Amino acid sequence: MRNESLTQARKRKGFTQEGLAELMGYSKASVSNWENGYSNPSLSDAFKVSEILKEDINTLFSGLKVQFQCTEEEISDKEVG
Repeated sequence: MRNESLTQARKRKGFTQEGLAELMGYSKASVSNWENGYSNPSLSDAFKVSEILKEDINTLFSGLKVQFQCTEEEISDKEVG
């Protein structure tokens, strides 16, 4: 399923796919795949995208399955106190 929320948020912030990918340390193809629904980001990458674009993670990735592959340290960093 295509991720229009991610595409629109990226464009609103003035990023190209290549520019966003560069900030994240990925290739343009990774961002393109996330936007076109060919793959989904890991949980830590989804948080990073939301921070870069200053958008709520639920808004960007609602209805999509993100890959829950993160370390215990990453989980504890995101825990709500």
